[in-house]
Parts: sequence; C-alpha cells; structure tokens
Amino acid sequence: MKFIVDAQLPKSLSDFLNEKGFDSIHTLELPQRNNTTDGQIINVSNEQHRIVITKDADFLESFIINSEPEKLIMVKTGNITNKQLLEIFHAHLDIIVTMISRSNLVEVGKSDLAELE
Repeated sequence: MKFIVDAQLPKSLSDFLNEKGFDSIHTLELPQRNNTTDGQIINVSNEQHRIVITKDADFLESFIINSEPEKLIMVKTGNITNKQLLEIFHAHLDIIVTMISRSNLVEVGKSDLAELE
C-alpha cells in the first residue's frame, strides 16, 4: 500500500508508515516541497496509485465532485500535537489499512474512525 502525506501533516507520519513497511512519501520529498499544489498531489497520487492522507477539506471536495484522488484518508482531529496524531495512527493503523482497502474514503478522528463509500 502506498501513501502520500500532505503538507499540513508531519513528515514523521510518512516516516512512521515507512517504518511499518508501507511506501509513503511526504510533500516535502516532492520537487515543490510543501508548495506542491493539490492538483500536483492528485496527479502523483493517480500516477503512482498512492492514497492521499490530508487534513485539507479541498481534497474531500475534489473526491466528492471529481472522484479524485482515488482513495483518501481525511484526518479530522482538529488541532492536536504531532505526537498525539502519531499515537492515533499507531493505535489504529491495522483498522485504517483494512478500511481503506475496502473503501475509497476513511475519516480519522481523535476517538473514532469512519469509512465512507
């Protein structure tokens, strides 16, 4: 499973996913770094079959209207520390992976997960 982590989320999330055996990149690793546009992120996602992980509601709108990106993990935790975010992903990674493998949209909150079709 391959991921691309958007700029509002820490690179440490991408590093964590790589440590867990996934193929993950952060926008910092792209040529435009954190100035990479949403359209460019979607293109990378489509070309490399990567699941976008973001907090940016623009991606949700694009997903609903244009069905792009193909798969999306929306982080809806509000303002939390990077440590708290990593703890959520650590505690629920298996469930998140299962949910995104059978659905195209997963929402990750502070205390809940939801998959939508």
